[in-house]
Amino acid sequence: MATTVFPGEGNFQKTARSTNTLLVNLGLISVGSLLFAIGMNTIMVPRNFLCGGLTGIALLLNYRFSFMDIGVVYFVLNIPLILLGWLHISRRFVLYSLFGIFFFSVAASVVKPPAVQVQDPMLAALLAGVICGAGSGLILRSVGSAGGFDILAVYLHKRFGYRMGAVTFGINTAVIIAGVHLHDINVALYSIVLLFTSGRVIDCVVSGFNMRKSVMIVSDRAESIADDIICRLRRGVTILNGEGGYSRQQKKILLTVSPLTDLPKLKELVLHSDPEAFIIVHNTMEVFGKQHSAVKVY
Repeated sequence: MATTVFPGEGNFQKTARSTNTLLVNLGLISVGSLLFAIGMNTIMVPRNFLCGGLTGIALLLNYRFSFMDIGVVYFVLNIPLILLGWLHISRRFVLYSLFGIFFFSVAASVVKPPAVQVQDPMLAALLAGVICGAGSGLILRSVGSAGGFDILAVYLHKRFGYRMGAVTFGINTAVIIAGVHLHDINVALYSIVLLFTSGRVIDCVVSGFNMRKSVMIVSDRAESIADDIICRLRRGVTILNGEGGYSRQQKKILLTVSPLTDLPKLKELVLHSDPEAFIIVHNTMEVFGKQHSAVKVY
């Protein structure tokens, strides 16, 4: 049966996909910026908590000179990093980031709900870390950023593979140390708790809560186990050739990647087939390829 293809149909589908991608990325940046601004204005600013990155510098200037608006200072400080992104990341990333910088700057200046009434400063720091970390993570899941040292984190992640949450935490800590002499040491310590919590939440949001594990299995029944993994768990598996260091016997080694939630099923399946199987489980930060995540291109 012949299929009729109308002129321009392919271009229409491409345009629709591009529009959806644009809306999703702008939505992630907008919601993330709004979340961060809420966490900042309702918890951090009322308690004079310190923050890292350009936001932290803007906060320090605001604490010291109250007439300096956080949003305006943040926008001005972003100009050099925009140039870095334009030269070393991508033009599309920079254009999305310009939107994020403008949106966050406006949100920081305009969105000011009543302060959250949390008496314990430790709980306040944890709550601020969760809210701001979730906001930053949503922004980093897009192909842009809200400016600040997020641009530097993306650059280092793209160029050297550094974890964005760890980069953010390191930079933020450096900014806090520089601003400790302006505040009480207890405030600085609570702020470090805030930043650590934020960094962990960023990694969870960016990498996903369902972390994957790479599993290596050494067994005399490797081929049977491989068939079970493929047929029962619907997972891919690679068979490698190995040799016992002591026995010098040839061995088959299985390599597979499993979501954390499926790991108990995988271990049960392997040990049911071969109770003496040798199983090694590795933590993985990211997995790209078929049945897993796609590589994000900035």
